[in-house]
Amino acid sequence: MLRDGLSAVEAWATTAVPPEAVAFAKAVVGAAKPRDANRAKALLYAASRLGAYACSLGLGLDPGVLLAPAFVERFVACAKGFSAPTRRTLRTNLRALARATATWPEPPPASLPRERAKAPYAPAEISSFFALADAQPTLARRQRAAALICLGAGAGLAGQDLRAVAGSDVVARSGGVLVLVRAPRARLVPVLARYQARLLEAAAWAGGGLLVSGGSLARHNLSTPLVASLEGGPGLPRLEVARLRATWLAEVASLIGLQAFMAAAGFSCSQRLGDITARLSALGEEEAVALLGGKAPWAKPAC
Repeated sequence: MLRDGLSAVEAWATTAVPPEAVAFAKAVVGAAKPRDANRAKALLYAASRLGAYACSLGLGLDPGVLLAPAFVERFVACAKGFSAPTRRTLRTNLRALARATATWPEPPPASLPRERAKAPYAPAEISSFFALADAQPTLARRQRAAALICLGAGAGLAGQDLRAVAGSDVVARSGGVLVLVRAPRARLVPVLARYQARLLEAAAWAGGGLLVSGGSLARHNLSTPLVASLEGGPGLPRLEVARLRATWLAEVASLIGLQAFMAAAGFSCSQRLGDITARLSALGEEEAVALLGGKAPWAKPAC
């Protein structure tokens, strides 16, 4: 296969770029020893266009200069006549050429594991956590534990968003119950209907005080003593704020038909969803409450 790649380099010719660019491409790609003919042709195309761009600027065709990251970036950003996908492919191939021809190549980046989404809790597990919250020895502990479960599994809050919620940030309006999340990601979050009564009770108890942070935002570690107090023994998984949020994410995704939409669109990941949603009109508050499962049982239907 390597012989096929080198043979392809030797036989390659084109009149689309100046002869010196052809010679430059054949020299650097030959030094890279491409694995097969197809790979050789892809690298030759990229190198010859890079060489032609350098010729248009009056630069010498020194591989150490042209394959430097800064010049490659200048080429893919400024050279004319290439589509966006072609520019990305050119950059990838030129970076590969630079690594293959470097005297002391940089080590390849380490492959880091991708963090997967947490598994949501089952409804029975959420009910068990509420039972443990109700069994806490003091009113304050009972209300904070219930609020933690409601804000996590009922509104998808975690981290600073969760710690900063005060009782006064929980409001009943627009046919449901909303949580006013503060900076840095300020927003309104509808609470799933079955968590609303418990959360409103905890909010009334807390008043203007923080719901789960023990009166201080400095308490970054919610696992002790609040989460630790909800350990239920071997039959119940450990309570994790991230899994509470995953529980909310899974339920809301089901309500809005996200799986069906992604399957119909042929999406396997959410990379493009941000671009798509950025072009959509924002929903009104009442529409969002209804769509995201926050319609309160006592809410009157719109006339």
